[in-house]
Amino acid sequence: MLDGSDVNDAKTPMVWQDFACGEYIESELNLALKSWWPRLFGYHLLKLGPLSSAINSLHCQINYHFSLYQDSKASIYASPKHLPIQQNCIDAVLMTALLEYESDPYQILREVDRVIVSGGYVIIAGFNPISPAFFGKLMPEYQSELPWSGHFYMPSRVKDWLGLLGYQVLTDERLVYHHLLTQCPSKFGWHNRLQNWLPSTGGMYLIVARKLDSPYTLIRDKQKIKAPNWSTAPSAGRSGLKVK
Repeated sequence: MLDGSDVNDAKTPMVWQDFACGEYIESELNLALKSWWPRLFGYHLLKLGPLSSAINSLHCQINYHFSLYQDSKASIYASPKHLPIQQNCIDAVLMTALLEYESDPYQILREVDRVIVSGGYVIIAGFNPISPAFFGKLMPEYQSELPWSGHFYMPSRVKDWLGLLGYQVLTDERLVYHHLLTQCPSKFGWHNRLQNWLPSTGGMYLIVARKLDSPYTLIRDKQKIKAPNWSTAPSAGRSGLKVK
């Protein structure tokens, strides 16, 4: 497996056709996101990266959609590592196959967290290493090709990053049950059986998380309870009666 520090940002795919079976992957993501778009509300949807810009978001309830990546076709020409956006003004961010081709993926997530409003959403789609799609990384002739030239992060690791930033994971789904080495989908239909038998082995993961207001609850230090300073009541000079 390639280490994250070995990933060259210049290898970032620009269109879905750069991937093996790219059009099929795009269609599967569009289908999975179709049920999520009506649940998102607000003013600004940021599509981070060139592949995210191609995702169909017409059914999203958010008013303004714009893309950001380093190309003249983007709405904003900028690096995802340093977003030229004010803090707490984005209602949702979409990232598809982006973290795999960045040298510091956690820095990307920190920048995204900076611009998202409290209660906003982050949607991340990436390649799952526990899947048939990982086979290409084991074969020398495919290791320098997309998507295998990137780093496949475990979905659990991505969720850990989101947890550190104070996000609640709403869903963690799997898509694309195929090795991507041949035409997809397979004419033999084995990917359908794999989906039923091992649902966690989809080649793509889709994580939707929401930014919490107060991710951590402060626990106050327990104070020691002081014992009351009791004293006997004064008798006012009286003495008890003696019974004869």
